[in-house]
Amino acid sequence: MGMVVVLAFFVNGMVIVVSLKYKKLRSPLNYILVNLAVADMLVTMFGSTVSFHNNIFGFFTLGKSVCELEGFVVSLTGIVGLWSLAILALERYIVICKPMGDFRFQQRHAVMGCAFTWIWALLWTSPPLIGWCSYVPEGLGTSCGPNWYTGGTNNNSYILALFITCFMMPLTTIIFSYSNLLLALRAVAAQQKESETTQRAEKEVTRMVIAMVLAFLICWLPYAAFAIVTATNKNIVIDPTLASMPSYFSKTATVYNPVIYVFMNKQVSNYITDH
Repeated sequence: MGMVVVLAFFVNGMVIVVSLKYKKLRSPLNYILVNLAVADMLVTMFGSTVSFHNNIFGFFTLGKSVCELEGFVVSLTGIVGLWSLAILALERYIVICKPMGDFRFQQRHAVMGCAFTWIWALLWTSPPLIGWCSYVPEGLGTSCGPNWYTGGTNNNSYILALFITCFMMPLTTIIFSYSNLLLALRAVAAQQKESETTQRAEKEVTRMVIAMVLAFLICWLPYAAFAIVTATNKNIVIDPTLASMPSYFSKTATVYNPVIYVFMNKQVSNYITDH
């Protein structure tokens, strides 16, 4: 957890700093990358750091109110980050595949995409604060999140809703967008068989897409799988150590998201190297 805190602060801080410093990076298509970095930074501040502190002592030392605050803020910013990946994929699909004809992606569209991630996340993370489910210590009791493991109709109905709106929907969006993007690129490559540049680009994008989808699943599949299994099996008992793992998997995304989505972006990485 300590390593995650240090690395996440460094890589996300670097993304935010260079985006503020270099005007050329503040293009509409990069807005969502900054949104992702800000969300990951907040997860680190309110989630990973608190978890690291509590892991030192072996239990949640900061009281019920801080537990609820951590659970809410980490869920909120985690879902913002998750949906940012989906919006990023959708934006790329719209710009490259042009499903809406001669549509021009502008600043207002980028702002709307970022705003959607926060509004949607707030919509689905507020209910535990007003009685639909709750935020409680997870697993070993060193971090807090939605109560997905004690069962009950109130908790299970919320977890199922969260599973659909904040896992299945963004995952479907990502797979749909990148699948169509790859098909479009493959069609161009087929027309230009003699072009090594096109074929190389197709292979690079394919590897990038596979990395993106795998990273998404590594981050969120454990959480989604544990939550849905617990919500649909009333009598299941999960070891506390095992129950802590989904939280750790989701927090590690704050380190590899910037690496995959930002540092592998040649335009951004060039500015980071200069910086």
